[in-house]
Amino acid sequence: QVQLVESGGGLVQAGGSLRLSCAASGLRFRSYGMGWFRQAPGKEREFVATINWYGSITYYADSVKGRFTISRDNAENTVYLQMNNLRPEDTGVYSCAAVAGGGTQTAKYEYNYWGQGTQVTVSS
Repeated sequence: QVQLVESGGGLVQAGGSLRLSCAASGLRFRSYGMGWFRQAPGKEREFVATINWYGSITYYADSVKGRFTISRDNAENTVYLQMNNLRPEDTGVYSCAAVAGGGTQTAKYEYNYWGQGTQVTVSS
């Protein structure tokens, strides 16, 4: 079965950095676009970043543009999210997701598979 497993979350001070990883198995990774989403307590899950199958096209939420970078390694079936200059408002559970077709996608309801998520907490 398809599995997406996130890692790399934790507690960091404002201004710090974290690198999230999402290891995929059970699917043909190159056939899927990938995305990162996050959910803060009491809020809806929101889009953070997405990347196409080749890694040549990326899109970011305005709130993270210039601070976060999404990338992927198709040989390792892994997608990454490098997060720099973190802010307290970046706190939440970060989940990766896979969307069939290989393109980018900002709408959460279009994604086919989801990971369980990893907690990111940014202290002020």
